[in-house]
Amino acid sequence: MHLYHLTLSRASGIQSAAYGNFSAPKAQEIVVSRGKVLELLRPNELGKLVTVWTMDVFGAIRSVAPFRITGAQTDHLLVGSDSGRIVVLVWDKERNVFKKVHQETFGKSGCRRLVPGQFLTCDPKGRACMVAAVEKQKFVYILNRDSAANLTISSPLEAHKSHNITFSIVGMDCGYDNPVFAAIELDYADADQDPTGEAAGMAQKHLTFYELDLGLNHVVRKWSDPVDNGANLLIAVPGGADGPGGVLVCAENFIIYKNQDHEEVRAVIPRRNNLPGDRGVLIVTYAAHKKKAYSFFLVQSEYGDIYKVTLETEGETVKELKIKYFDTLPPCTSLVVLKTGFLFAASETGSHALYQFTGTGDDMDSIESSSATLQQTEDGYTPVFFDPRPFLNLVLVDELPSLMSITDMKVANLLNEEIPQIYALTGRGPRSALAVLRPGLAVTELAVSPLPSNPTAVFTVRKSVDDEFDAYIVVSFTNATLVFAIGEEVKETNESGFLGTVPTLHTQLLADSSLLQIHPNGLRHIRPDKRINEWKVPGRKTITHATSNERQVAIALGGDVVYFELDQMGQLLETEKKEMDDEVSCLDLAPIPEGLARCRFLAVGSYDSTVRVLGLNPEDALRGLALQAVPSIPESVLMLYGGAAAAQEGAQDVGLFLQVGLQNGVLMRTEVDRVSGQLTDPRTRFLGTRKPSLFATPVRGQRSLLALSSRPWLGYSDQGRFVISPLSYEPLDYAASFASDQCPEGFVAVAKGTLRILAVENVGEMFNQKVTRLRYTPRRLEIHPEHNTLFIAEADHGAIPLVQREDLRERCGVAEGQAMQGVEFDEEQAPLEEQWGAPLGEPGQWAACLRIVDPATLSTAFVTELDNNEGITAMTLAALSPSTGGQTEIFLVVGTAAGLKYMPTDCSGAYIRLYKILDNGRRLDLLHKTQTEGGVVGALTAYKGRLLASSGPVLRLYELGKKRLLRKCEYKRLPQNVVSIHVLGNRIYVGDAQESVHMMKYKKTENVMYIFADDTAPRYVSAMLPMDYDTVAVADKFGNLGVLRLPADISQQVEEDPTGGKLASTSGKLNGAPHKLTAVVNFHVGDTITAMQRTALQPGGQEVIVYGTAMGAIGVFYPFGSREDSDFFTHLEMHMRQEYPPMCGREHMTFRSAYWPVKDCVDGDLCAQFPSMPAAKQRAVAEELERPPGEVLKKLEDVRNKVM
Repeated sequence: MHLYHLTLSRASGIQSAAYGNFSAPKAQEIVVSRGKVLELLRPNELGKLVTVWTMDVFGAIRSVAPFRITGAQTDHLLVGSDSGRIVVLVWDKERNVFKKVHQETFGKSGCRRLVPGQFLTCDPKGRACMVAAVEKQKFVYILNRDSAANLTISSPLEAHKSHNITFSIVGMDCGYDNPVFAAIELDYADADQDPTGEAAGMAQKHLTFYELDLGLNHVVRKWSDPVDNGANLLIAVPGGADGPGGVLVCAENFIIYKNQDHEEVRAVIPRRNNLPGDRGVLIVTYAAHKKKAYSFFLVQSEYGDIYKVTLETEGETVKELKIKYFDTLPPCTSLVVLKTGFLFAASETGSHALYQFTGTGDDMDSIESSSATLQQTEDGYTPVFFDPRPFLNLVLVDELPSLMSITDMKVANLLNEEIPQIYALTGRGPRSALAVLRPGLAVTELAVSPLPSNPTAVFTVRKSVDDEFDAYIVVSFTNATLVFAIGEEVKETNESGFLGTVPTLHTQLLADSSLLQIHPNGLRHIRPDKRINEWKVPGRKTITHATSNERQVAIALGGDVVYFELDQMGQLLETEKKEMDDEVSCLDLAPIPEGLARCRFLAVGSYDSTVRVLGLNPEDALRGLALQAVPSIPESVLMLYGGAAAAQEGAQDVGLFLQVGLQNGVLMRTEVDRVSGQLTDPRTRFLGTRKPSLFATPVRGQRSLLALSSRPWLGYSDQGRFVISPLSYEPLDYAASFASDQCPEGFVAVAKGTLRILAVENVGEMFNQKVTRLRYTPRRLEIHPEHNTLFIAEADHGAIPLVQREDLRERCGVAEGQAMQGVEFDEEQAPLEEQWGAPLGEPGQWAACLRIVDPATLSTAFVTELDNNEGITAMTLAALSPSTGGQTEIFLVVGTAAGLKYMPTDCSGAYIRLYKILDNGRRLDLLHKTQTEGGVVGALTAYKGRLLASSGPVLRLYELGKKRLLRKCEYKRLPQNVVSIHVLGNRIYVGDAQESVHMMKYKKTENVMYIFADDTAPRYVSAMLPMDYDTVAVADKFGNLGVLRLPADISQQVEEDPTGGKLASTSGKLNGAPHKLTAVVNFHVGDTITAMQRTALQPGGQEVIVYGTAMGAIGVFYPFGSREDSDFFTHLEMHMRQEYPPMCGREHMTFRSAYWPVKDCVDGDLCAQFPSMPAAKQRAVAEELERPPGEVLKKLEDVRNKVM
């Protein structure tokens, strides 16, 4: 077995974010790290966050920090990763990508506690940076410029200290004095030597200043002072001419200002009124806003509350520290303040958001705590209380959808659509959701209006070449044309000059701002001064097809092609005429390239199933330059500029591509040689059952493809790669590009007698999603095989159940004793619950519910809360037969634990609940509840009309009784804790929390279970999927995927065992099973896989393994169908490793072999970076593979199209 790994949707969770001006001096940009992906975001004019660049670095990004060297206009980016190297990136304006300018090795690879990379900070003046490990090691690098203004980096200067744990570091603002770095450290040397544990209890955290002496070129520990033991975060205070310098130390319940030779200034952090008294308040992230006259800090607590911190100073002395409640957001991993008045919040779970400041938090009503009013009592310092409120200083501008973290996922076509949907459980607490993902791009309807009859075509046209937006929408019918003027509203007009009594075939704004209307009887040329020139069709012929650009026009009269050009006087002159071999079915002209007088080529499709390229230069005289035979009659043609160079601004050598829509539903894409016009490298893609019509529409400022088949498709260039994605919208009949001030890039379309203005959202995303809110963190998802309803188990630890939520009862105005609806159904209260979070309960307190969702409407059909303080640990739909005999029926089986606590795992009781499914899968009724012994119920599944259930390390077989489940058999010798059970035939596949997979059998005659095979390696199973009778795919919590197989001869031996398993169950090896599974595939994904399913993602497509991860990524493992494909991609991967090593310094093979050597799995994510390489490197790699670069790109496209 050989697999090809491909990430369909990159991780959507964000670990860290940093603000900088990377591409231009005034550019407002945010760099975010998403596990192993680095991304650059930029807000556009409408306030929408746009992904400018993204790159998989094949390593764990641990920290990012921007810096600007003295005198520079733009920022550099420092990246700390698990590569054991520090990497400096700078933006390459020519290629629109980050490029690596420095890579310094300082340690081993991997996330180790002694190897730096976890903490990274820079001197505010960009003169030095410090990279630190969790323990002992710290390195300081001096950053400078050479005579050519290029960045130089020094050898590392050590600032190590043994037995020292680092909690936070920051570069202090000292003006142009020697750079100083501050760190919170804990020395555990005494605690390590003391067996009694007393020294550990007395260990004290210190705030330490490290000074880099630029003259002597070394680092010294300048100052160290004891600090609050709850200290966890440092914030640099502006210094030099801008402020007093020093640092803010964020500790539990306090923020403390500290500096050398300055007394500490302490203020208490305001806390919520409903926060339990034993819970402290910790600051988890911050954003600083610094201006010469005024600076402040926004800090966020672990509960999501944001505080504004300001300092009152006299000279270099801090007189007062003020902490004022600002607003409440969902808890974030990073906050970034942009200079344009925006705040970017990278949420821990749920969507990330961009907010605009509407206030500075200086209102008098907000709760404020100050060091001047700090009061100390016998019980400690007097706290300050507040209640969270709706947004006052912030307003939401844009959201980035996030699937972090996927807890369970199913792929099924429940709605009988063309392609299956992905149902994913995501998020945590009040921000959890059920997301339905469909491959393709989301479409927004901006306007829909009915038309008098079914139109035949639609066009948009501007009034002048200088206009930015369209002025008219032209709708053609079989015998008339309607023109609508675009203004405050779209209304019909007669002032355009268009002829309304004929159908319109084509419209164009020409280079002299004159308008052209082409109808079956001729050309109508409307001059800017409203003079009208007409060209009539000779004889009894009619125009069947037409195309144009700003200076050239071509029309088809049956089998003749007539060509016109616009002369210097503004006249359209007929210059050439050519008789074709057969009738013309379609034709197209590309826009005129910059600096040229005309487009050189005309593409003509004919009913003889050919596409010709005709030359338009005067010397060519419509001579045929190239001929391409196609498998079906061409319905539509479109010429587009594109390729790798199109992504580079101002590039002259962009490729020209001819797109051909064939009547058999196939889109063919062929490259046109810019000099000779020859057609090369044809590629095909099946779009649908309807013949595709092709239209040009702008995407990210580039002319792109809109193809209308049985569903619409959008083809565009994404970082040098041509991508064609379906649109999640109903079929359309005709379309044209549309631009207005509200919608700069959209299209106008006609469908079923209506006119629609549409815009495409989130271009570049693989999936679009619809979500419905859930009440608690979702744990399990099941789909009823007959009724197609979704069953969701939700549970939260340390949460208050709905019936005990007095605060919610008060907010919703529900009287005591009345039943209260869940907050997720209240459109007013649900956003507030998401913003503030749910109130905290006690440890061991659980809130849980079971929900049934209708997949068509995403509405909740039924929901029931669990009583008895029970949390849900497992759930399955099981077909069970009654012990007394009778018909098999599908039940919902739920494993619960009362008062469940972790570390160590313990509960007051574990139960299996059995629910009867009523009303066509829309209601549940509790049949009975059975208590189990041995531990928490970890996994459940049906087995031949009975129920297999695990309790800790014990596996039991139950039969359905009238009042409880009846225990029939049990196996007690499993190693740790069963987390997954699957059944195939008469084999049982058991996944253990620490000891990988065990294959078991149940012997009915003797009523015993026994293990006949297990794994040789320990795997901490997070997801498991049987592939066939002998093969199982298993994912572990460290981000690995393995495919384990029982050798065929042993499998046969097990099935034909004459002893019936007696010998097998007693003759184990090394305290294990008698037979061992062999790993046929090993691969490190780099993210914990939480759900897997074997399925096909398109009609007639090949089955793949689809997985979802904790960071919100969705990917596939595709099995190669031939040895040739496997060899090709293996060699491509090998050459890519050498020619295009990962950006952050981690070697690709060591990353994919992080725990086990990578085996029989090609990394498609690395191969997919082939189009991003410079053209010279592409040629070099292609030569090694003995193929042209175009064929390599074609193979990459083909394998992606086979998946989706």
